[in-house]
Amino acid sequence: MGFIALIDYGMGNLRSVSKALEKAGGSLRIVDRPEQAEGCAGLILPGVGNFGDGMRNLRDRGFVETVRRAVADGTPLLGICLGMQMMLERSEEAPGVDGIGIFPGTVRLFPRDRGEKVPHMGWNQIEHDSFCPLFAGVPSGSHVYFVHSYYADPEDRSVVAAECEYMFRFAAALGRGNVFAVQFHPEKSQKRGLTILENFVKLCNNGEKRC
Repeated sequence: MGFIALIDYGMGNLRSVSKALEKAGGSLRIVDRPEQAEGCAGLILPGVGNFGDGMRNLRDRGFVETVRRAVADGTPLLGICLGMQMMLERSEEAPGVDGIGIFPGTVRLFPRDRGEKVPHMGWNQIEHDSFCPLFAGVPSGSHVYFVHSYYADPEDRSVVAAECEYMFRFAAALGRGNVFAVQFHPEKSQKRGLTILENFVKLCNNGEKRC
């Protein structure tokens, strides 16, 4: 069993993610330099905060190529919250700043003229078709915990692994091949979140199932 590398680029909720991942059975290593992630069985890109700051920190620490290389090598990758958003090409939060670009598309701000609060915060349901191994044992309609003002709008809707309803239906999770991303916080989502992390650990250990 190899280790799962949790990327520390100065903007991740590392303590709660690491504790939840260890509870899920993962062998964890927090890495703040790319070379520390070499040989990992899986990679997690967490994140809270601003898209532009996040991409700047990732680039300054050399992690953008680490993430892209993991995708190319077939290493399981999980993005959480801002980590998911940075997997797209661009964000309305930081015009002119390039994302990692794993998923073509744009991160958009929830409209503020619809009478709903922004940010979208608290427990909400996700719906999925069970095709993504990340959601094995997590029934469609399960509640998970969100905190975000921006949402992912991928160009290819086939990569949407789960959706949530808030003002309208938006992508709550993305998945393609060895790459997975969730807008919600599995580390704060109690039993359902722990199951999702357990599924990711299993993917890292056996690498058999993919989205």
